[in-house]
Order: sequence, then structure tokens, then C-alpha cells
Amino acid sequence: MTYQAAANRYETMPYRRCGHSGLKLPALSLGMWHNFGDNKPYDNSRAMVLRAFDLGITHFDLANNYGPKPGAAEETMGKLLKTDLAAYRDELIISSKAGWEMWPGPYGDLGSRKYLIASCDQSLKRMGLDYVDIFYSHRPDPDTPIEETMGALDSLVRQGKALYVGISSYSAAETAVAAKVLKELGTPCIIHQPQYSMFDRWIENGLTDVLREQKMGSIAFCPLAQGLLTDRYLNGIPADSRAADAQNHFLTSDKVELRLAQIKALNEIAHARGQSLAQMALAWALQTVTSVIIGASRVSQIEENVGAVNNLAFSPEELVKIEAILAKV
Repeated sequence: MTYQAAANRYETMPYRRCGHSGLKLPALSLGMWHNFGDNKPYDNSRAMVLRAFDLGITHFDLANNYGPKPGAAEETMGKLLKTDLAAYRDELIISSKAGWEMWPGPYGDLGSRKYLIASCDQSLKRMGLDYVDIFYSHRPDPDTPIEETMGALDSLVRQGKALYVGISSYSAAETAVAAKVLKELGTPCIIHQPQYSMFDRWIENGLTDVLREQKMGSIAFCPLAQGLLTDRYLNGIPADSRAADAQNHFLTSDKVELRLAQIKALNEIAHARGQSLAQMALAWALQTVTSVIIGASRVSQIEENVGAVNNLAFSPEELVKIEAILAKV
């Protein structure tokens, strides 16, 4: 059946200006880190992307190494852009990144000019695009001069391969330098993508101040702390969960046990607000960042998460209670 986007797709999703730029991002963006590679059914990946767009999610966050295999998520998006989404390209924000290991040898990792430009070319080919809307340096490179890494991002804009550029996981000090270099080159750094959630608040120790000073937007990855800030673990660790997977190093059973009392207490506040824990956690993060990146393995998760926009406000009393819970580790 030919896909036709929902007529009401822009009616409920808030769109927020990204720093001091003309770009607006949806409050929720869809990340394709997991569940969009060639180890997952294409039909499910397709259903999630199209449902997200129908719900007003216009921004799809990718990277060169997302899969598995590396590059497979971009191939999935490329197939969708060629078919279902072909008529909607100008309504979409497609972002990609390079900075983690992608191919063997000294030129397939970190932040050299050779790696970033070659990687962007490969990403464009996999997705069948002339340009990406945002291209990121995925992580800082301690050995490559930051002028070279930022110069590569500037070149990608001047070559027409990216409309905007950003950085991910840079410290406050590194962000200030990167922003300064790009400003001098004439290509502003409009966005930073850090990890941020109720359980990981490192950006509040300096980075948010730099972003405000540099007039940069921000988009949080892992705002649900790898699933901890959902109802998934309220009654123990399900056998099919990430925490039960011995191969998953991002979320372990020990981490669940450490946070369980907090999760249950936060869940009570969420229910009093008429929200799920995940919805409240996303709304909380959106007080600080421009957008949050949600992940999903099924359509229903996207539908639940988008419900966060129905209640983004917190009372002073709620914030005090949340802070008290988060202080108890």
C-alpha cells in the first residue's frame, strides 16, 4: 500500500528553535542506534519510522556505524527515503555522524579530515541523499587538532553535503573551543548531542552554561537511561530485557538494583501527573535540552513516548520531590 503521511502530523508536536539558528527540531526525535539494522525485520523498522513521522517526529538521528552491521541503519533509511518518504524529503531532518570506528586502518576512526569527509560521502551514498541536514563530529579526537576536525565540518557545509554541523560528547571546554573555531570559519556549530537523563546529569556542570553562551542547541541521547526510566524494571528484570543480556554492557542488573528504589519513587510522581515514568523522564529532560532522542523496538513505544508532550510543565513542588529522589543513590 502506498504510504501517505497523516494530515494532522504537525498539530500536537512542539518544534523548538535550535540555538541561534533558523532550524527547528521536534521536541522528540527518533534515534536509529538500535533496532534499525539488518538484524531486525525491515517491516518493523519501516512501521516505526512512518508512525513517528505521522506523530510529528521530523528528525531522524543516525550515524555511520549504526546497525548492525555498521552502516545498516543508514541503508534502512535510504530505502525508506527512496520509497515511502520520497515525497517528504523537505519535511525531514536527517542527521548523521562520524567519530567511532567504522572501517579498518588508521583512516576509519576519530576526527581526521580524511575520515570525516570520506565517512560523510559514504553516508550520503547509503541513504541516497545529496546532503544531510546535520552532520556531527561524533566524539572528540585527543590526537587530531580540533581546527582540523572543525575545518572538515566547515568543508562539508561549503561542499553542500551538510546544511548544519554539530558535535557530540564534547566536554564544556572542548565545546567552547570547537564553537570558536567554527565561528571563525563562518560555519556556526548549532547543536551539541550529549548523553543526558535524570540519572546522568553531567552536562549541568558547565556544558549547559557554554551552550547558552555560544547560543547552541542541544539534543539528548539516552534520556531514558537505557530503559531504566521506564516501567520495564519496576517489578524485576524481565528475561528478554537489556539488563538480562550478559552481552549488553550499557545496562546491567547491578545498575537496575542500584536505581530500583528511585525508579519506583519517580514512577509514583509520574502517575500523579497522569504520565508514565518514561513520559515524565522525557518531559523533565526537555526543561534543559532542545530535543530528546528516543529509541524504540516497536511502534507502541513511540506512541507512548510522544505522549510526553501533553504535559511538559512541572510545578515547583514536583521538582523538589524529584530532586530529593535523585539525591538518594
